[in-house]
Amino acid sequence: MIRVENLHKHFGGFRAVDGTTLEIAEGSITGLVGPNGAGKTTLFNVIAGNLKPTSGKVFMGDEDITGLEPHELFAKGLLRTFQIAHEFSSMTVRENLMMVPGGQSGETLWNAWFAQGRIAQEEAQLLKKADEVLEFLTIDHLKDELAGNLSGGQKKLLELGRTMMVDAKIVFLDEVGAGVNRTLLMTIADAIIRLNKERGYTFCVIEHDMDFIGKLCDPVIVMAEGKKLAEGTMAEIKANEQVIEAYLGTGLKNKDKVSAE
Repeated sequence: MIRVENLHKHFGGFRAVDGTTLEIAEGSITGLVGPNGAGKTTLFNVIAGNLKPTSGKVFMGDEDITGLEPHELFAKGLLRTFQIAHEFSSMTVRENLMMVPGGQSGETLWNAWFAQGRIAQEEAQLLKKADEVLEFLTIDHLKDELAGNLSGGQKKLLELGRTMMVDAKIVFLDEVGAGVNRTLLMTIADAIIRLNKERGYTFCVIEHDMDFIGKLCDPVIVMAEGKKLAEGTMAEIKANEQVIEAYLGTGLKNKDKVSAE
C-alpha cells in the first residue's frame, strides 16, 4: 500500500528522518514504535503531505505521491489523525462527521440558491451515514453533544469516525491512545480491528503503549535516530538486541522492561 524509499527530512542540521526505507502492506495493521525523537511523527507528516521531504520518495501502490498536498492525498484515500484531536468544538459530533466528505453541493453559493433540493438529499444521505458510523463506534448516544465537550478518548473515536465518512484506503493513527483511559482504549482498538477485518482498512499506528501495539499490530516497525531499525512480530521486537539498546542501552538482561516510551 505504501512504500518509502530512502526518505530524508532535515531541519537545518538536524536529520529527523535520515534515509528511512520501509513498506506498509495492504490490509495490515502496522505498528511504528521507537524512542522519543526517533522520527516517527515526522515520517507520518511527510507521508501525509504535511511536510515536504528533503529527498527520497513515497509511493502509494505504484503511484509516486511524494510531496502531494494533504487534500490531494485525502482524495486518494490516505488519511491521518493527530496526537491532539482536531475536532470542531462548537459543532455537534454528528455535524463533525457530516462535514468530512468533499465536493458537497451546499459548498457553492449557486447551489445554495438554486439547488436546495439536491442539497437536502445529500444532507439526508450524510446524516444517515454519520449515524451509522456513530453506532459502529458505540458513541451514537453522543451524536448531539458538542464535540468540544467530549473526553479525550471520545474525541479520538470521533477522529476515527471521520475516516469512515469517506472511502479511506490507509489511515495513519498518531498516538491514538494518548490521554485515553483503558476502557475507551480497548473500544478504539476493537474499532480498528473491525475496520481492518470487515472493511479492508490498512492502518499504520504510532503508539507508546506496547500492550496496545501488541494487541493490534503485525508487523511492528522500530525507528531510531531517523532510520528503520527493525521489523517483525512483537515477540521478535522485544527479543531484538538492537531494539533493546535503542530504548535502554542496557542489553538483553533488561529486555522485559522494553516499552515505547
